[in-house]
Amino acid sequence: MFRRAKNIDSAFRSIRLFTVLVVLSCIVICCVVITKSFQLAALSQSRIYILANGKALEAFASERKDNIPVEAKDHIKTFHHLFFTLDPDEKVIKSNLSKALYLADGSAKVQYESLKENGYFSEVIASNISQQITIDSIQFDFDSYPFYFRCFGLQKIIRPSTVVSRSLITEGYLRNVSRSENNSHAFLIERWRTTENRDIDVSNR
Repeated sequence: MFRRAKNIDSAFRSIRLFTVLVVLSCIVICCVVITKSFQLAALSQSRIYILANGKALEAFASERKDNIPVEAKDHIKTFHHLFFTLDPDEKVIKSNLSKALYLADGSAKVQYESLKENGYFSEVIASNISQQITIDSIQFDFDSYPFYFRCFGLQKIIRPSTVVSRSLITEGYLRNVSRSENNSHAFLIERWRTTENRDIDVSNR
């Protein structure tokens, strides 16, 4: 009788231990599944698919701070390309400069107004001049805000008979603004000025 009771008690303990192990295993599995589900959800939300030329390209979302150097560089290159790329066409000039002025503050408009008052754009149209710019390098100081930059470029002025190459150096500051259709990088150039714009070569066509 006592042996049977002892066997029942031993069996009960074994069943209880087994049940506890099963419950603990279920809890561990549930925790792992939940963790993996959250990780998968976060990963899927960070993926963006862009349709370009009929093809779906995968892109990954990232923090704003991770993209600041890349976006800042592209913002400055875009601004200089729009501001200094001219053709003997009034509509092209107005279109480029109106887009450029969205990317900078009043300091860029002051330079634009100065060139306009001096008849520079009228001369470009009348003399069939084209102007191009190539950005060589851009230096940044991201340790202080607004971010200081210095841009080095090569400017080419193509006339009917000659091509003039100029060294162009500009500087200014970048501050954060709201992202918009007119300003996709969410930066604004401030206190922009040209520190050097000198001829380095003149060649006949």
